[in-house]
Amino acid sequence: MSKKKVVSIEDRIPKLKQARKKKANRRLIFYLSIFFFLISIIVYLQSPLSHIKTINVTGNSFYTEEEVINKSELTTTTNIWTINKAAIIAAIESNPIINSVEIERKLPWTIEIHLSENDLVGYISDENKFYPVLGNGTVLSNVGQNTFNGEAPLISDFSDEAYLHRMTDELQKLPGNILNLISEIYWTPSEDNKNKIVLYMNDGYMVKGTIRNFADRMEVYPSIVSQLEPNSSGIIHIGVGAYFESFDSETSDPGIDREIEEEDSDELH
Repeated sequence: MSKKKVVSIEDRIPKLKQARKKKANRRLIFYLSIFFFLISIIVYLQSPLSHIKTINVTGNSFYTEEEVINKSELTTTTNIWTINKAAIIAAIESNPIINSVEIERKLPWTIEIHLSENDLVGYISDENKFYPVLGNGTVLSNVGQNTFNGEAPLISDFSDEAYLHRMTDELQKLPGNILNLISEIYWTPSEDNKNKIVLYMNDGYMVKGTIRNFADRMEVYPSIVSQLEPNSSGIIHIGVGAYFESFDSETSDPGIDREIEEEDSDELH
C-alpha cells in the first residue's frame, strides 16, 4: 500500500496567509484604480482639457462661419460634454436662411456644425443692386451685389409678397436643369387672374403661364422645345394644355389661354 503524505496545519497556515494577502492586495489595487479613474474624470471635466478648441462649420453659403458660431453661443470655454444640442439647433434655425442643422462632437475637443441652407431660386433687383431670393421666399437684403451673374433667374415686378412666396415655392420644386434654363420671370397679373407670369428663357423662347402648379406644368418645357424647328422663336404657353406660338405666325389658338384663365382665376387662399 502507498503511504499518503500528511501535511500538518502548521505548514499550511503560512501558505493560506500568503494567498489571502495577495487577494487583499489585488482588491486594494482594483479599488484604488477605480478611485483614481473617477478622480481623473472629475479633474478632466473641470479642467480646460474638456473645453472646445475647434468649431468647424460646413454647408454655409450666405451665413458666415462667424455668424453661425456666434448664434450657437459656443466658445473655447464651453465644456464639450455639456453642450445643449437642441438649444443650439433651435438658435441657428431661427435664421430663415437655414433649413436644417446637425451638431456633431469629435473627440477630443472639436465640434462640427453641419448646415443645410434653403435653395437659391432667384434674384430681385432694387436700386441697381441684386439680392438673392431663397426657396422659402426670403430676400437676403444684406448680401446685395452690383452685377447680375445669371446664377438663378431674375424675378421682377412681384409687388405682392404673398405671390412672390408662392412663386419661389414653385421654383424650389423645379428640377435644376429646368431652373437653369430660366433667365427672367415677370409677374403680369390681370383683374381676372393674378397668377399670370411671363418667363424669358436662356435658349431664346418666351413662356406664358401661371404661378399655380407652375413646377408641374414647366416639366413639359424640354419636351416641347425638342420638337420645335431649329432657330425657331416664339412663345410657349403652358397651362391645362401646352402649345407653341411662333412670332412669325399671325394667328394663334386662343382656346388654351381661355382655359388657363378659367382654371386659374381664383385668388390666393
